[in-house]
Amino acid sequence: MQRIPLTLTLSPGGRGKWAVIAQILLLTLAPPAAAASFSPQDPPMLADQVRYGLIPPVRQRMPDEPLIVDLEAKGRDLGRSGGWIRSFITQRRNSRIAVLYGYARMVGYTAKREIVPDILKDLTVVDGRDFTLTLRAGHRWSDGAPFTSDDIRYWWEDVANNPMLSPSGPPRFMLVDGKPPEVSFPDAVTARFRWQEPNPYFLPALASARPPFIARPAHYLKRFHARYTGEAEMAPLLARYKVRNWAALHNALDDMFRMENPDEPTLQPWMAISKGTGTHLLFQRNPYYHRFDSRGMQLPYADGLDVTVMAGGLIPAQVATGKADLQAEGLTFSQVPVLVSGERAGDYRTLLWPEGKAAEIALYPNLNYNDPVWRSLLRDVRFRRALSMGIDRRIINRSLFFGLAQESGVDVLPSSPLFKPERNGIWTGYDPKRAAALLDEIGLKRKRGELYRELPDGRPLEVIVETAGEKPEISDALQIIAETWRDVGVRLLMRTVDRDVLRNRVYAGQTMMAVWGGWDNGIPDPDSIPEELAPMTQENFSWPKWGQYYQTSGSAGEPIDMPIPQELMDIARRWRHTTDETERRALWSALLDIHADQIFAIGVVSKTPQPIAVTNRLHNVPDKGLWLWDPGAYLGVYRPDEFFFVDARPADPEPAGIHRRED
Repeated sequence: MQRIPLTLTLSPGGRGKWAVIAQILLLTLAPPAAAASFSPQDPPMLADQVRYGLIPPVRQRMPDEPLIVDLEAKGRDLGRSGGWIRSFITQRRNSRIAVLYGYARMVGYTAKREIVPDILKDLTVVDGRDFTLTLRAGHRWSDGAPFTSDDIRYWWEDVANNPMLSPSGPPRFMLVDGKPPEVSFPDAVTARFRWQEPNPYFLPALASARPPFIARPAHYLKRFHARYTGEAEMAPLLARYKVRNWAALHNALDDMFRMENPDEPTLQPWMAISKGTGTHLLFQRNPYYHRFDSRGMQLPYADGLDVTVMAGGLIPAQVATGKADLQAEGLTFSQVPVLVSGERAGDYRTLLWPEGKAAEIALYPNLNYNDPVWRSLLRDVRFRRALSMGIDRRIINRSLFFGLAQESGVDVLPSSPLFKPERNGIWTGYDPKRAAALLDEIGLKRKRGELYRELPDGRPLEVIVETAGEKPEISDALQIIAETWRDVGVRLLMRTVDRDVLRNRVYAGQTMMAVWGGWDNGIPDPDSIPEELAPMTQENFSWPKWGQYYQTSGSAGEPIDMPIPQELMDIARRWRHTTDETERRALWSALLDIHADQIFAIGVVSKTPQPIAVTNRLHNVPDKGLWLWDPGAYLGVYRPDEFFFVDARPADPEPAGIHRRED
């Protein structure tokens, strides 16, 4: 890829990762040799629209300085335009697939997890606190309207700082010590954000799997905003959409992540179109997309995404009969034999990418559980250590993953620069005698002849573990854990609930223990945000109410009332206020050491293989990768807009017929 320059001015203590990235970028400023023959080309699908004047030719649609991708330098083939990528999702709200696979961001991660400009032409960072964003002159939204700094201004002034649309004020990643930045817009292609102290959250937020969309299509949304549209003009819109006020209308139509409003313009490679149904979603190429290959062919190569909503249990059979071109959702490792057996008939291949989370299966004792007796026990580190040592991870790995997973607690993966081998194995080895001794030490007695122990108040020691039940491997793992816990006198009861119900129950303190994945980012470096390791978010099931308290500045949840979690919070705050890489590395190490010792989450296995089915007709899909939500957006960092069909033909305007084979 031709990396557009990222200018970084660093303080003496702020060198390290950013300095390395700056050097890499400076070495790649010269355009690739192939760019000398760059000649913008219209995708065949758009030829008729250009011919009949529905859209201008590509030279008038492209930015003055498009992002030119040197595929050959990346080891990829120059592709051909055409075809629709068929895929399945398990629920309608997962229409976010278009934004994840599209992965157009102001700045984005490369496959090596380096942040580089994407939608932005340039980015200047001074001392980690002064950010100047430079847009591409001539860049346009998918409807052809100019994309300028006014769209960022609209988000900042009319969305993030409007009490009707953002009751809590600007999002937390925009605040440093509770203070927002100074924001200015010197011209149509420049936006500047200046904080008094470094803000390490800003760029990772912009590059995240679910970005904050700091630019909104102002020309479209202003008609639904009370500042720009009067009551009389707004009234029929409120009646049409059956909402109570303008803010509800604005929120309903401003849906840039799930793209459920096909009328809202986007900057993604594919845009939603309204020809789909409730269970069939279509995302068609954006005529104004800013990326081109080195010959001048406008990306994406594929004309669109053809997405069908289907129950997860039915998806493997659809894949095996060749009805998906790129599929990961709904596939689990237990289905690999079925997938492999169908490869020849379905004309696809099955890739196995290791999960990039800190653990694929982890148990989260809820330290904010409402029951005071259980809460006290869950907060006792001896109990958490005993439960961890009562798990035979080797059996789980061999029985469920054929030994291909990694047996570990919740920890960074070996590919992370923060990994320390000596951390792995602390309190995670299978040792039922030691586990039983710790339970005895706590006072959890097992009466003669009884299988299970009792709580101090006489109730049976029954650990209720709640799961969303979305992967059969998790239920199978819990059954194995139940057997080994029984040997030390602990009864495990499993309860399956809907994903959203599970989250809400955890947040409310109604769940004793939940099973989930480990930290999203299992490969952090010293500059990665350590938010998941401290009580800074309710999404960490170990301490949801403490996370709520932090996220809402004390208006919800509960203040931290344990010394070690408070220490984690203090370390995370110190990390935020330093730009020195050596200090950040030391702070990260301290956080990881505490977690390894305290077992706030009980990891079982990590690096479990995620199957990805890819039709043999679709090229440029890497054989090896890391299946990671953030940073990564799953397939997003591998740029699906560069995937292409080798048998692509001049595209039809509809997905029907796109997958016909040539006779």
